Amino acid sequence: MRQIAALPYATHADGSMQILLITSRDTRRWVIPKGNRIKGLAGHRAAELEAFEEAGIHGIACPASLGRYSYDKRKRNGAAREASVEVFPLAVTGQLSQWPEQGQRELRWFPVAEAARAVAEPDLQAIIAAFRKPPRDPGRFVRMLLWFKDKQSERTGMLAWFHALMPKQGRFFEQFENHAATLVAGADALARLLKGGPDMMVHIKEISDREHEADDIIRDVLQDVRRIFVTPFDRSAITGLIGVMDDAIDQMNQTAKAIALYEVKTFPPQMQDMSALIVECARLAAEAMPLLRSLNLNATRLHDLTERLVKLEGHADILHEAGLKTLYAAAREGNPMDFVVGREIYSHLEKVTDRFEDVANQISGLVIDHA
Repeated sequence: MRQIAALPYATHADGSMQILLITSRDTRRWVIPKGNRIKGLAGHRAAELEAFEEAGIHGIACPASLGRYSYDKRKRNGAAREASVEVFPLAVTGQLSQWPEQGQRELRWFPVAEAARAVAEPDLQAIIAAFRKPPRDPGRFVRMLLWFKDKQSERTGMLAWFHALMPKQGRFFEQFENHAATLVAGADALARLLKGGPDMMVHIKEISDREHEADDIIRDVLQDVRRIFVTPFDRSAITGLIGVMDDAIDQMNQTAKAIALYEVKTFPPQMQDMSALIVECARLAAEAMPLLRSLNLNATRLHDLTERLVKLEGHADILHEAGLKTLYAAAREGNPMDFVVGREIYSHLEKVTDRFEDVANQISGLVIDHA
């Protein structure tokens, strides 16, 4: 028996993340919104519908699944049948005041680790736990070594003087993390924009504001790279990483500008799905940035994140080709300008995902060189 499910999540201003779980109607155990596949509806769209019916939430459903888990579905006659459930991430954008199964279930937001412990299925526990892993603790022994190193520097005059010349290394990492936050906000606004509706200009302005904020950050990075004597990584690695991140937000802004210029009001499913992939790419990039502070400890997790980023870019290529074919077929019987405009928007969306693949490659290079 094949089913689909949504993993609803929300990211807060401080970077923390929570997962929404609901209780099943019969056993009252904690689960995620799930249901049977719907003929003619893509898996992530069906998962989005289940999240609405069971939890009253709406959001941005990523078409690239996180994996599958199995459980025994009990029938009314007491028999059990194994169900395989494909899980799709859902970035929650709002909660409705009324929904079909309201009052039949309990809803609760959990921190990621607690959500993983709350569900019963081992494979689902693993999917949730891997959705956002905290940076690894270096451990008491390593912290003691670092403390001893600092004390030795303080006791030696020349070393203390040299230590004062060293850069505040955390500044680069902070700048990476701040820039990643603009990617998350910009991607969220882009996905909302491609849903259409009366607030399109609000979302376009949001993307533009985040792009300007990102420009300020990259300007600070380049200034710091020029004036600081020693850096955590070599200068080309720093400018390379922040550069491709900035290219991603620039392409989001170019997409918004094209939509505003041509006054596009409705968007085909492939465009919306590409924007959902961009939301997932931004989430992964934002998780990766703090992990760069301890490459040795976080090398395995960084590899997992970059691997998924590359797969998402490949998924976006498939959507891009399918979207262009559909657009061309419609334009042959309608207005050829629709194809010209649509192709430009598709091109910008594809370039956004390409830049996130570049982010993955830059991170992979750092891991290879320094971990």
